[in-house]
Amino acid sequence: MAEAMDTAQRGMGLDYPTARELIHRSAREARAVGGAICAGVATDQLPPGPATTDEIHKAYAEQLLDVQEAGAVPVLMCSRHLAATATSAGTYLDVYGRLLQETSTPVILHWLGPAFDPLLAGYWGGTDPSHAADTVLDLIAAHPGRVGGIKLSLLDEAFEVALRRKLPAGVRLYTGDDFNYPALIRGDDQGHSDALLGVLAAIAPPAAAALRALDSGALTAYTQILDPTVRLARHLFAAPTWFYKTGIAFLAWLSGHQDHFTMVAGAQSGRSPLHLAALARLADEAGLLPDVPLASARLRAWAITVGVAQ
Repeated sequence: MAEAMDTAQRGMGLDYPTARELIHRSAREARAVGGAICAGVATDQLPPGPATTDEIHKAYAEQLLDVQEAGAVPVLMCSRHLAATATSAGTYLDVYGRLLQETSTPVILHWLGPAFDPLLAGYWGGTDPSHAADTVLDLIAAHPGRVGGIKLSLLDEAFEVALRRKLPAGVRLYTGDDFNYPALIRGDDQGHSDALLGVLAAIAPPAAAALRALDSGALTAYTQILDPTVRLARHLFAAPTWFYKTGIAFLAWLSGHQDHFTMVAGAQSGRSPLHLAALARLADEAGLLPDVPLASARLRAWAITVGVAQ
């Protein structure tokens, strides 16, 4: 499980002091039940806009230490500051290389595509994903044992499989492809992607059942359970993709996991009422609403306030 990353409105209103508190609380909760989490490391304590590479490195290093002190596995998230400052692939290799030399535990790299954040276009030093992948592979090769995996969120199934096959032994590919996850997690005779997906927040019960089936080798059951969730996922992550968080919060409220539908910086308005109404129907069809009477009552009250015909 991952905490304090984009699902938690990181980069969309959640400030770093709050993210840090979230990481430490979540790590304590995980330890209390014998579990563990990974957590996002970014540069969002810096003011918006370009920064020097030394400032970016310092911000990353501060958050890396915080996450390690919390006992979580660090995920080196993409940095908007680095994307605005970098002039070549060498800039990325320099900043990340310094961090990897300093880390006391293996980290997970993060590659979030422009569909999720337009300010990250050209990350890793090139608009051509194949050239950017070369930079990532060079970075991993230069620091053996320091990278435990990479999370890839480009929504490109073929590209993910190709990169997965090029990774060194022991380095995992964590899929962030919320469109093609059933096939990527199932894998093929040359490997599979591990699941580190935003959509899991919306489909946790069937996803858990599907993964149990996969672990037991019941591939048909895995497919039958997980494939029907893709229709909901594609609606949830429809463009503008970065507002998928609004849909996740809406479903959490309808499901009774929280007592309000209010988000940081007013992001609950990021999706139209018609989009959310369709999402509720898809969730019901997929059996994702654990308390249907509660969900119905909340949906009726919400529909009245936003003017959606019932």
